[in-house]
Amino acid sequence: MKEYLIGMLDNLQKVNVNAIIFQVRVEGDALYPSPYEPWSRYLTGEQGCSPGWDPLVFMVAECHKRNMELHAWINPYRARTKTTKLLALEHPSMKNPDKFIEYQGQLYFNPALQSNRDHICRIVRDILTRYDVDGLHIDDYFYPYPVKGTEFPDDKWFEESGSTDRAAWRRENVNHLIYQLHRTVREVKPWVKFGVSPFGIYRNEKSWKHGSKTNGLQCYDELNADVLFWIEQGWVDYCIPQVYWEIGHSAADYKELVQWWAEHASKRPLYIGQDVVRTVNAKDDDAPCGHQQQKKYELQRANSNISGSCFWDAASAANNLKGYRDFLANGMYKYPALAPEAPFIDKKAPAKVKGIRMVEDDKGRMLLWLTDDKATDDALNAPHRYVVYCFAHGEKINTENPAHILAITDKKFIRIPYTLDGKHIFVVTVLDRLQNESTGVKYKVNL
Repeated sequence: MKEYLIGMLDNLQKVNVNAIIFQVRVEGDALYPSPYEPWSRYLTGEQGCSPGWDPLVFMVAECHKRNMELHAWINPYRARTKTTKLLALEHPSMKNPDKFIEYQGQLYFNPALQSNRDHICRIVRDILTRYDVDGLHIDDYFYPYPVKGTEFPDDKWFEESGSTDRAAWRRENVNHLIYQLHRTVREVKPWVKFGVSPFGIYRNEKSWKHGSKTNGLQCYDELNADVLFWIEQGWVDYCIPQVYWEIGHSAADYKELVQWWAEHASKRPLYIGQDVVRTVNAKDDDAPCGHQQQKKYELQRANSNISGSCFWDAASAANNLKGYRDFLANGMYKYPALAPEAPFIDKKAPAKVKGIRMVEDDKGRMLLWLTDDKATDDALNAPHRYVVYCFAHGEKINTENPAHILAITDKKFIRIPYTLDGKHIFVVTVLDRLQNESTGVKYKVNL
């Protein structure tokens, strides 16, 4: 398993991926040692059975080694999937079965219960306290995807609520969870980003005049997730709508949806969820690659409200399915990219470096620098990474151009290759945990 994950990360590093979303809670279980829920069966085949190692510790370390963020992905409500035959005795539903609802062969934490919201937030608090994660992530599973003719059986709690609008009541239940998750993250580690990856259609135009020109299941109406409200309230820190369809899809056109989300959800960083398999299987005879990847990326790159992409699934991108990774590595993802800033959390830049110098040892040349000792006192703005830019003598200094990034590192030095010679100017900046970048400090040298 470790070899497999390392191989994936190495391949994604080749294309300068800067964040990994790693699932750690699938069905009221854990892919890490949890004091509250059993080990996931997806590690050993048996729920509650320890694999003998901590995948979350491992992934945090391996991602940070590659200057990638690690976002811990949890499924809040799902407690048992259809293929799970046996639950461990320590599973929450075995201890408190009255807090769960069964629907279409799956088991769910009842979203109407405050005790379940408290439990989910307790899980999140534990993850954030014990692990150096950069984000908390939830995806599109809120109230269950509906099955025609079968209603989610929450009549008892709806009647007790006194509400007359079941859909509005359900949305409010989810709103309470999102707000509580937001507050939990801010209280424990304010630099951790809380993100959501909703279903790709918020509402169709026929349901709401401001909706997209689409005709499919709706996040707001069927899944009871009011994503735009969470963004408006500032309860989430980024949004990754799952725009998994093709350009020209009859019910859910990629172009229409990308533009719709860019117009309505850009108060927080917006990334587009890409279905790698569907993209490379969608023909485009005009594209050199023969499929839709290039046109999709060109569409979103043309919109300044869109900050990036997220690959689903990671393995297909890492394994270069039909040249998907090569296309990015040779073009749009050729250079490293700093993750977008989050000024709504904090926009104070860290203190700049000092004492830059060049030294040489038996292994070669090193560029070293120091930081202000007092700079580490503030966890939010303490030095987290360093960016080293390199410019030829006489070249205009422009740190907005990623082609000049020589390295992004958590060390206070970098090795300078002997292939680099002549007069150069190095510029070193400091990044804090929220990607605020310090003023650059120049160092001129004749190599």
